[in-house]
Amino acid sequence: MNAPTSYGRSGLILVASALLLASCGSGDGAGKQQGGGRRGPSGPPQVGYVVVQPGSVPMTTELAGRVTAFQMSQVRPQVAGIVQRRFFKEGEVVRQGETLYQIDPSLYQASVAQAQANLQNAQANLEAARIKADRYKPLAAMQAVSQQDYTDAVAQARQAAAQVAQQRAALQTAQINLRFTRVPAPITGRIGRSLFTEGALVTANQADPLAVIERLDPIFVDIQQSSADLLALRKALARDGIAPVSASVRLKLEDGSDYGATGTVEFTEVIVSESTGTVTLRARFPNPQNILLPGMFVRALFAQAIDTQAYLVPQAGVSRDPKGNATVYVVGPGNKAVARTVVADRTIGQNWVITQGLAPGDKVIVQGTANLKPDIDIKPVPASAPQKIEPPKKGQGQGGAQTKGGSQAKAG
Repeated sequence: MNAPTSYGRSGLILVASALLLASCGSGDGAGKQQGGGRRGPSGPPQVGYVVVQPGSVPMTTELAGRVTAFQMSQVRPQVAGIVQRRFFKEGEVVRQGETLYQIDPSLYQASVAQAQANLQNAQANLEAARIKADRYKPLAAMQAVSQQDYTDAVAQARQAAAQVAQQRAALQTAQINLRFTRVPAPITGRIGRSLFTEGALVTANQADPLAVIERLDPIFVDIQQSSADLLALRKALARDGIAPVSASVRLKLEDGSDYGATGTVEFTEVIVSESTGTVTLRARFPNPQNILLPGMFVRALFAQAIDTQAYLVPQAGVSRDPKGNATVYVVGPGNKAVARTVVADRTIGQNWVITQGLAPGDKVIVQGTANLKPDIDIKPVPASAPQKIEPPKKGQGQGGAQTKGGSQAKAG
């Protein structure tokens, strides 16, 4: 009897353990199912919005440009001769009027001396002709000489005076040619390499200059703008809300860095290039450090007009469809998301510039836009407002189910 009793107690213990494990498993599953059912929808999604108002936004343009010297002069000989001496160092700054080359003046000095002698001869002939005419005048009045002889004497005196004027002009020409043997700097600027050395024969009509001088401070930048863009700008200026502005230009150098100093647009060319279809705009920049050099390629950024009816919207609030059309979501009546197609052609900093599609006071959604769809219910709050995340209530969520299940397990 004792043995069966011990076996019976062992069986009862096993059955009780199995029932306890079954009750714990079913309680854990029920808790999970109950917690999952309580999660359900958590209400409309919270989104952040900004209230937009029209403002003055510059219509910024970025165009390609080339650096051009403010002044450029080719140093050329005006007389023929042998270069005797060069007075400058290549690459240095020369001053206007400073002597750069000396051409052999021997022949021109001789020409000056000859012209002076010819002038003196003409002046002597003039004096003799005048004395003769003065002497014939009273004789002609007394009819001691014929009137024709007196007339001829007066004409010879006038011819002698004309010859004096001719010889004086010839002397001036000879003196000018002698002065041209000294080749001065036409402008103040930095001179390049010398293309001719001492001993070279130069002529007045040669193809190559002796050297080139360029003034680099200030300096010009020639900007190329398409005629279509210029036409669109002029049409925009004819509309309300677009005002012209005196363009202040900034430059990006070839390495992508900012030049630093700003320039101003001096003028716009009045013709369109037939080969490129562009119009040239010339801007003037200070260049004290000679960073900008003629021929350098740069990018020019400037505003040609100001749009007084544009809206600035953070880039996070603007999306685009596969066709490139820009769309924003605004808070509509009844706190519903309303999609708006807008015109956003350019950016300024972190904002899109929107010129069409918005109205003053619109609340543009810029946060929580990932899952937005048209006409869904939303919970709008000002952008960057802290979100209130409430902890789950007791008994809700998967955590509550696990706690309840854990409690049941512990109780079991």
